Amino acid sequence: MADAHKVAAEYRASRVARLFLTYRLYILGTVSLVVFTLVAFGVYRLTAEVRYQDVLAALSNTSWVSIALAVLFTGLSFLALIFYDSNALDYIGRKLPFPSVAVTAFVAYAVGNTVGFGPLSGGAIRFRAYSRFGLSPGDVARVIAFVTLAFGLGLLSVSALATLVVAPRVAGILEIDAFWLRAIALLVLVALAGLLFVSRSGRSVGLGGLSLRLPDSRTSSRQFLVSACDIAASASVLYVLLPETHVGWPTFLAIYAVAIGFGVLSHVPAGLGVFEAVIMAGLSNVIGIDQLLGSLVLYRLIYYVLPLLLAIVLLLVVETRQLTMRPGFAEAAQLAGRLAPALISTLALVIGTMLIFSSVVPTPDTDLDFLSAYLPLPIVEAAHFLSSLLGLLLLVAARGLGQRLDGAWWVALAAACVAFAFAFLKAVAVFEAALLALFIVALLFNARAFDRHSSLLRHALGPMWLATIAVILIAAFIILLFVYRDTQYAHGLWWQFEFSEEAPRGLRALLGLAIAASAVALFSLLRPAHFRTQAPTPEDIERAVAITMRQDVADANLVRMGDKRLLFSPSGDAYIMYGIHGRSWIALGDPIGAKEEFPELVWQFVSAARAGGGRAAFYQISPALLSACTDVGLRAFKLGELALVDLSQFDLKSSRLANLRQSYNRGLRDGLAFSVVPAADVGAIVGDLRAISDRWLAHHNTKEKTFSLGAFDEAYVMSQPVAVVRLEGRIVAFATLMVTDTKAEATVDLMRFAPDAPKGAMDFLFVSMIEHLREAGYRQFNLGMAPLSGMARREAAPVWDRVGGTLFEHGERFYNFKGLRAFKSKFQPRWEPRYLAVSNGAGAALALMDVTFLIGGGVKGVISK
Repeated sequence: MADAHKVAAEYRASRVARLFLTYRLYILGTVSLVVFTLVAFGVYRLTAEVRYQDVLAALSNTSWVSIALAVLFTGLSFLALIFYDSNALDYIGRKLPFPSVAVTAFVAYAVGNTVGFGPLSGGAIRFRAYSRFGLSPGDVARVIAFVTLAFGLGLLSVSALATLVVAPRVAGILEIDAFWLRAIALLVLVALAGLLFVSRSGRSVGLGGLSLRLPDSRTSSRQFLVSACDIAASASVLYVLLPETHVGWPTFLAIYAVAIGFGVLSHVPAGLGVFEAVIMAGLSNVIGIDQLLGSLVLYRLIYYVLPLLLAIVLLLVVETRQLTMRPGFAEAAQLAGRLAPALISTLALVIGTMLIFSSVVPTPDTDLDFLSAYLPLPIVEAAHFLSSLLGLLLLVAARGLGQRLDGAWWVALAAACVAFAFAFLKAVAVFEAALLALFIVALLFNARAFDRHSSLLRHALGPMWLATIAVILIAAFIILLFVYRDTQYAHGLWWQFEFSEEAPRGLRALLGLAIAASAVALFSLLRPAHFRTQAPTPEDIERAVAITMRQDVADANLVRMGDKRLLFSPSGDAYIMYGIHGRSWIALGDPIGAKEEFPELVWQFVSAARAGGGRAAFYQISPALLSACTDVGLRAFKLGELALVDLSQFDLKSSRLANLRQSYNRGLRDGLAFSVVPAADVGAIVGDLRAISDRWLAHHNTKEKTFSLGAFDEAYVMSQPVAVVRLEGRIVAFATLMVTDTKAEATVDLMRFAPDAPKGAMDFLFVSMIEHLREAGYRQFNLGMAPLSGMARREAAPVWDRVGGTLFEHGERFYNFKGLRAFKSKFQPRWEPRYLAVSNGAGAALALMDVTFLIGGGVKGVISK
């Protein structure tokens, strides 16, 4: 009873954490939106004396030499960024072809820099790319952790060094005491030097039970040079675009590093607005705001948009098959093709933003004069208004493009084609039309990549996508206020329709965007509550059992319990069994059946979960399924390791199995006898088995489990062979066997023994089963998974390890998992990792909670054991 009260208290204490994890993305999105709004209005007030024409003049005054230098430094920065990944792979001891690493890193940074941490990320691209080269999820996580930490530490060290050198100059610009600037910079450098000293030999340090291997001096110094080159080159991109100024490069580097840091910490996509605000706050008293704004606009275009466009062009070159015939480049070319959806999705986001921003800025007078000579005003007004809505439509379609939806592809293609025509009708926008043409060509050349049949309307936008769209619309509103700062607002502006009246046209476009975006947000946020699909019918179970018996995974016989829902592939040759608890749709293990249908079935399950307002998760999946899960945007988290015994190599006479041999012989001396009862004959002994099971449950003060474990249901027990151990003719232990017709694998589910069974009866039972199955021609025996096995020295994702370790500590407590590793190791098995695949770390923690409740029979079942 005390244990039950303790568990109940722990559950109540975890409710706050669970609520935070559930709504973490909504909270983060809201915070980012609030931060951006405050910063955006701060920038608007900073530019109170600046006019739109001044910014255009500053842009036109930028020399082509400065632009060429900015492009050169952008190339140098991205070259350094590629070596982040190269060093990370070297750090974890994995070697990959450099062209493939270069393609992956370039695409990851081109996408990640443009959209920031939000809807698309460089981390997801690395999971998709590196997993195809055989890297485990842990390896990829270590790569991501390395590049993230390397950038952060590099940014700290470079900014601290620059600040230490030019503290008086920076202090004068920021109006801060130079002493405190130098003190802070020195403190940062001392801390970094201490870290470098501690890690000089590549030693491992313990952090709360975790072991983290620090990079050695060679790796650290090499990465510092790479980080310094990256930050110096990216800072030079903006520096060469600035007008002539007496601000030295070291001073500017310190301010730039601080601006980048605040942009990253703000969690606003691409640091939009936050970066600009810090730069303007630091340099506005030495450089004109209008010139600063012009330089910042060019910086964003060159450093953020240009690499993305270059990646798209390279993708189109790859599609012409010119590179695939050259040795050394074929693999990289194929990899670029696989990353096409992420690139095209990001380009859709950029072009949608461009269409929205262009709807709130004035059209050049020469273009308006040209249009007025050939087109009636209603056509120009309609093209202008509809172009903004098409921009919003492309923002919505961008998510579906990233998920390879054919519906999103058709919507994006149609929207881009119409917007291409409108670009000439509204403003003779040649640059805009060129980008749309590139986008259309990229869609057409990569049409086969968007092969998932799904309607765009079925998929509601998540909180981070909604926050990103809100950021873009707020930015458009600030731009509108800035451009028409001197226009006096009046109600009559809404009804003014003239070629020369640009402010009313922008107001109407923004109003239409606000209404349409609100409708999208309401549709996404007020989607139907998550629903539960129907339980399987007897016919469904019979159909699933028939598939199960034709394949090699013995655990698939858990479908016989009938407690899990079933999702069949369109052909009916494969299925997924899953359970629902809360918002979690949890698939148990890999799909069962025809392997060629697994990728589409994984997508079918994820799509169904999202359409039902749920969170898709795959529990205890094998490494073979990771690629399919990565392709649908899921991340893998290691759960433990599965113990597999090769029956052809199992020899009880071996010295390695001496302890098992002694246990087996002791059981024979004690009078134990083993036999396997065929499924057809189990009915005759099911009463004896029930009695043993009830006594076992009472002795262990526990209740039946479900989902990933079978319960003692007579129909379920009688559907499979049962291995029994008798003492003087009385059954004292039994285990239900799960097998398939292929004889590729066998395993056990229920394992129960009488409290008065001789010591070592379970060892005797397992050894006897393995010997029997080996003689019957089975190739492999599955001993089941050991939770947390192989995770103790994991270097990546310490937060996940702590959360997962805590949850699985409860899992072991409830399911008697403690000590399983030691017991299974006696059989000298081969250990194979098993994973949980879900969208993110918070989703993983929530999914594990829901798995606990599914197995334990809900909250009441967990509390009462």
